[in-house]
Amino acid sequence: MSFKLFSQLVVSLGQTTKTGEKLSLLREYFTEASENDKVWTIALFTGRRPRRLVSGNLMGQWCMEITGIPGWMFTECYGMVGDLSETIALLLPPRNADEGSIPLVNPITITQNFSEEEIPDSIPSLQLTLTHLLNQFNLLKSVAEEEKKAFVLDCWQQFTINERFVFNKLMSANFRVGVSSNLPVQALAKNLSLTVAEVAHRISGNWDPEQITFDGLLLHPDLSTDNSKPYPFYLAYPLEENTETLGTPDEWQAEWKWDGIRGQVIKRKDEGYVWSRGEELITEKFPEFKRLFDLLPNGVCLDGEIVSLQPSYQTLLNAYPAPFGELQKRIGRKNLTKKILVDVPAGFIAYDLLEFEGNDIRMLPMEQRRKLLENIFKTINDPAFTLSLRIDFSDWDSLTELRTQSREKGAEGLMLKRKISPYGTGRRRGDWWKWKIEPMTIDAVMIYAQKGSGRRSNLYTDYTFAVRDEDRLVPFTKAYSGLTDKEFAQVDSFVKNNSIEKFGPVRTVKPKLVFEIAFEGINASNRHKSGVALRFPRMLRWRTDKKVDEINTLDDLKAMLKAYGPKEEKNG
Repeated sequence: MSFKLFSQLVVSLGQTTKTGEKLSLLREYFTEASENDKVWTIALFTGRRPRRLVSGNLMGQWCMEITGIPGWMFTECYGMVGDLSETIALLLPPRNADEGSIPLVNPITITQNFSEEEIPDSIPSLQLTLTHLLNQFNLLKSVAEEEKKAFVLDCWQQFTINERFVFNKLMSANFRVGVSSNLPVQALAKNLSLTVAEVAHRISGNWDPEQITFDGLLLHPDLSTDNSKPYPFYLAYPLEENTETLGTPDEWQAEWKWDGIRGQVIKRKDEGYVWSRGEELITEKFPEFKRLFDLLPNGVCLDGEIVSLQPSYQTLLNAYPAPFGELQKRIGRKNLTKKILVDVPAGFIAYDLLEFEGNDIRMLPMEQRRKLLENIFKTINDPAFTLSLRIDFSDWDSLTELRTQSREKGAEGLMLKRKISPYGTGRRRGDWWKWKIEPMTIDAVMIYAQKGSGRRSNLYTDYTFAVRDEDRLVPFTKAYSGLTDKEFAQVDSFVKNNSIEKFGPVRTVKPKLVFEIAFEGINASNRHKSGVALRFPRMLRWRTDKKVDEINTLDDLKAMLKAYGPKEEKNG
């Protein structure tokens, strides 16, 4: 089996939007691929990407060198295609170059680090497996740039366009695939006659695709060897129907929906671990959680929300978490200084108990899991760690009224959980619902446009919006979702016919199109001209009924910031 099989899978997945077709492609691939390639594919599809070996800019320079294309033309091509890896793959000369085509390097470097028995049978056509290629990536981590260049150019010479495209994505650590992480799980479950929950749990955790076999990962796993292994997260569906359809209120538990980082806190054999929902082990990013590990019994896994605390908090029970914007100050930092730990303290609000005394209790009804969780928190006396409080309500009308207070409390809305529900896997309808408050909105005018990526790479779909500040327009946010395909096509036509200036891939357009922008939160920002930053901005609707002089003002944004931005601590 060659790298070609994996490349064809990635390209084919990107060419269809039908879930059934994607599932069939994945099942077929997992049937045909080698055992080692299956492991690497699972790793790549679940976010375990190899580290970047070469920057995209450098690969672009090499492409221009060997093709003789000037920089301005390369930039034009990139702007038209919308994806750097694809642009390079298309510009390079064909693999079977005719006489007179620009030659690449000799095919020698690709095998230089393989032992004799590892060298593929057919080097000229590069029948290289995904595993061989990614192992070669690891060998190139510490070599000089010239050696990396020779390796990249050698691969370009021997790969097809599709293979080059996927290779470029892997090499630059920009690998993305158009499937949800749950779809490969479903494909594997069907092929192996396992449940989705079993597969999801077995491929979670901190495993190394270089060190584990397909058999050891999925067929005969020893889950006891990894003390840090988390459980797949259970996700809620947005509640868009009337609450009356849910049945009687006494069947449900209501909680506030806080805005933080969904995480699992695990303690096994006197060791503590913190996992994010994205299956990233983030224990070292929250050193204050060591206090919680000291207080927790062994053999437990808590599901909950990592939040930023108000600076003067005394207990989470009597104070609301700080806005998510505060927590963002810690995210992505390699070094946590004493100042950041003091200025942005972190806490944990526990929602659920997935493991107790070393036993998986996810199939117990939520009411039983909750009682066990409450017993654990009776022994924890630390102001930064608490249990998600249940909201008392007797009817849906009173809960609906209470939901309107969410933004004042710094919450996103409510969570509704059926009391008899088990803890599931992935996103399922019926037992867990997120009942978010209506977003904040503001009317703004589009002033810049840029082409999208993927299937939208030929359309202007990424827009920058502005509000009025007396007689000038001030940009304040970007958005690229919320319109229908038909509306995107109409806006694309407008951009092409009303462009004023061009700055690389960005077009300045006549300020005529007004949109209603929805967002979940607002924070002060020194990085933006407007002085504000929005959380989850998107286009709610195209306001064809409004003119530019009717859009909102910068003062309106500042009023929203004052009303709904970070505040001093409130006591509840």
